[in-house]
Amino acid sequence: MTGTLELWPSDGYIIPMSSHSIAEAKNRFSELVDLALRGEEIVITRHGQPVIAFRPVAQPAPGPVTTEDLAWLDSLRVQPRKPLPEGSGSLLARLRDEDWP
Repeated sequence: MTGTLELWPSDGYIIPMSSHSIAEAKNRFSELVDLALRGEEIVITRHGQPVIAFRPVAQPAPGPVTTEDLAWLDSLRVQPRKPLPEGSGSLLARLRDEDWP
């Protein structure tokens, strides 16, 4: 079987689709992107032949948090700094008074 239906399979669902020339797409790009984000398939044509289809990118469904995920997060955790041997007040006083060792 040949024809345009083979070029644009719809997995059994009717997908709203609009066709636009490259010049029209250039002038209405923002609007066409918004339409695609709302679920409409946008086809860009050159000399009447389809060359590009805009569709929203499928977002992966978040899965359950696994032990590997938690281990990865734990590996990225910033470790707390060790406390300074002296407080900041005494350090500033030494710097101010130039009481260096």
